[in-house]
Amino acid sequence: MTRLLFRVMLIGLALAAGPVSARCADWVPQPKPQNASRDIVGHDLDTIQDRGWIEFAVYGDFPPYSFGTRDKPEGVDIEIGRLIAADLGVEARFRFVEAGENLDADLRNHLWKGPLIGGKVANVMLRVPYDSEFACRVEQVVFTGQYAGESIAIAYRKDAYPEEKPVPAYFRFDTVAVENDSIADFYLASLAGGQLNANIRRYPTMAGAMTALAAGEVMAAMGPRAQLEHGATEAIGVHQPPLPGFSVGAWTIGLGVNFRYRPLAYAVDDAIRYGLEDGRIAGIYERFGLSFTPPER
Repeated sequence: MTRLLFRVMLIGLALAAGPVSARCADWVPQPKPQNASRDIVGHDLDTIQDRGWIEFAVYGDFPPYSFGTRDKPEGVDIEIGRLIAADLGVEARFRFVEAGENLDADLRNHLWKGPLIGGKVANVMLRVPYDSEFACRVEQVVFTGQYAGESIAIAYRKDAYPEEKPVPAYFRFDTVAVENDSIADFYLASLAGGQLNANIRRYPTMAGAMTALAAGEVMAAMGPRAQLEHGATEAIGVHQPPLPGFSVGAWTIGLGVNFRYRPLAYAVDDAIRYGLEDGRIAGIYERFGLSFTPPER
């Protein structure tokens, strides 16, 4: 999932980085979508509370955020969904979804229109990277409920680096694992005029990259901090060094709601705010052995 989501959204933001004008200064209003959703029944707040359950779209096979089975889902985002549902007084239900070609496609398929085949949409989509410029352009979705910060970090074998922790420049000589086509992959491949390419080892998933690190196949791995921490062992350390030339090394994670259902978006945002204020969201990260970074709200 990350190779699609981060490649299309975050790398695009990095390439576009530079002097910017005021938020949405170049935005041109879109025509309001007509008959956009194939199944919008049951998505307003009153109906959700009357029927007693709310459905969340979460990415499948994406530890530590959302994984497991339909009958026994696990992960940070699963617990975030349960927190929201409890605040609304309803049951949490989850639909595992696959990542599309970009974030726009994911939001279209799972929130406001539905896929061409089996076109139902969810009430809320979790783990949506938040960017104010992007939010301006996608009118069909309310971007709300920012619940955590995420950032790129480096995991390393402690025996390979007993004194100094590795920084990107080390990978001119040392091997490093990344998820194929991820933001870390693109960053390292473009650094120092491509001098690091010979030492980059690419894997289909971040979990696979961390398995390779634990097995001693590489000296380090680079990717989202939570995924590195989830795959770390006693022999592996994780740190966040300076990343020269990296425009999008950190970002905010939130959720999305269909633009038709503002009261639901407000209620969900309140639930997240309460969970941040009383420490429940930080506690979820702690239970999974992860560092928690509060969002920039």
